[in-house]
Amino acid sequence: MSMRDLPRFSGPNRTGELRLNYLDRLARRELRVARCHDVTPRYRRVVLTGEDLQTGFPYAVFAPDHVRVFFPHPETGVLVAPRETPDGWVSDGEPIHRDYTVRAWDPARHELTLDFVLHGHGVASRWAESVQPGDQLVVNGPSANWLLPEDCPRYLALGDETALPAIARIIEEAPATAHVTALIEIAGPAEEQDLTGPATLDLHWIHRGPGSLEQGLRAWTPPVDVAGLFVFAAGETNALKPIRRYLRNDLGLTRDQIVVDGYWKRGVADFDHHNYELDDN
Repeated sequence: MSMRDLPRFSGPNRTGELRLNYLDRLARRELRVARCHDVTPRYRRVVLTGEDLQTGFPYAVFAPDHVRVFFPHPETGVLVAPRETPDGWVSDGEPIHRDYTVRAWDPARHELTLDFVLHGHGVASRWAESVQPGDQLVVNGPSANWLLPEDCPRYLALGDETALPAIARIIEEAPATAHVTALIEIAGPAEEQDLTGPATLDLHWIHRGPGSLEQGLRAWTPPVDVAGLFVFAAGETNALKPIRRYLRNDLGLTRDQIVVDGYWKRGVADFDHHNYELDDN
């Protein structure tokens, strides 16, 4: 199936559930670092720019889309990324890539922002720890806009630091008439961020411990009527399994009311969340 045959949706999304809008083509963008700064001691914001952003970027409001980021080899410094040819996509080597949620897009300055967790290991984290203005990356995508419903009275967003870009955007972009509860697991008090938005916000920072995110969820008092609740959850795959079971079995939410995405898996270096289905585990 080609991308032309995949679902299309033009927002705003007032269907009460997730909708996917697949784009006509997958764009490859060669970008460079314009600047970066630390939001917290373990959280670095990197702003990217480049000629390939001059024609725009398919940023959609209330749609925490992923892009695929290609990094230089940590030892050789060689950056390998697929390129499109008349015969399809080809690579001149073995690419090193990770998926990241777009944190922000500035159409006036043609700048794309990504956030990185500085956890001391892994290709992406090590790159972000030493990043300098002028450093180069290749960014592919997104292939689709993940349009969250904009007509729900209540939203619950939860996850660890890897989900923070998506959760922060939900907080910032949710309708002013809505109520947003956010449960965010972090290393400690120094990692708390200032997150605000137009909706009524109930923000809880959960300092990490065994099963802390699930405990935070179970301590939360859900609305009496959950029919108008939409839930977004993301983070470590194994930690999300009991969370998904609680949302479906204990709260009685339907499949259409929740998006649960395992962004990473403990002990797996090149985990691909696209090929892992929480429903089956």
